[in-house]
Amino acid sequence: MIKAILTDIEGTITRISFVKDVLFPYAAGQLPEFVKSHQSDPEVAAQIEAVKAHIEQPEADIDTVISHLIHWIETDQKITPLKQLQGLIWQTGYENGDFTGHLYPDAYDFLQAQKQAGKSLYVYSSGSVKAQHLIFEFSDYGDVRPLFSDYFDTKVGAKQQQSSYENIIAELPFDAAEVLFLSDVVAELDAAKAAGLGTLHLVRDGQAVSDAHPYINDFSEFSAELLA
Repeated sequence: MIKAILTDIEGTITRISFVKDVLFPYAAGQLPEFVKSHQSDPEVAAQIEAVKAHIEQPEADIDTVISHLIHWIETDQKITPLKQLQGLIWQTGYENGDFTGHLYPDAYDFLQAQKQAGKSLYVYSSGSVKAQHLIFEFSDYGDVRPLFSDYFDTKVGAKQQQSSYENIIAELPFDAAEVLFLSDVVAELDAAKAAGLGTLHLVRDGQAVSDAHPYINDFSEFSAELLA
């Protein structure tokens, strides 16, 4: 019996274009000046050191750090210090009202209904926990953070690795079989299934489906029978 839901964000409960067409360009445009002007802030300084460690250049100057960050954005790499810095930059954009966090209406209704039915809701995204909080705090529906019990990012591991889901389950008060993972990416669903979680594929943009996972096109199609 499913007692909890672990959901991806991008392509699952929010449109992919919001991240790619709004958030990523905003962060890329702001990042060089943001990193330079905030490099002595403890939160930013820690991420700069993490970049240097990742590229194995402990003496790298700030321009080298920035060039690697920009390259990671351009090549859509899920590297933790980049995600942490993007979250800090997006906070400014949200607070300034430059954009709001997009949620599909069917996803919002589904999450509300599941919460009201007593399910515990969790988030697992390649975006940092800080970025996750922001999209839900400044969402199209206002602050919906109270819907969720906890948030996970790449600090628990990559989303296509079985061990990442095992790490999450170790932190939850549920067995793996009691948790349903929602995603639009088959490889993530495969990893979650290998860890013992239930899975449901969101196919919003004509992606190929897999026989290994039940799927829906939006949450209005959801029913418990899909998971039987």
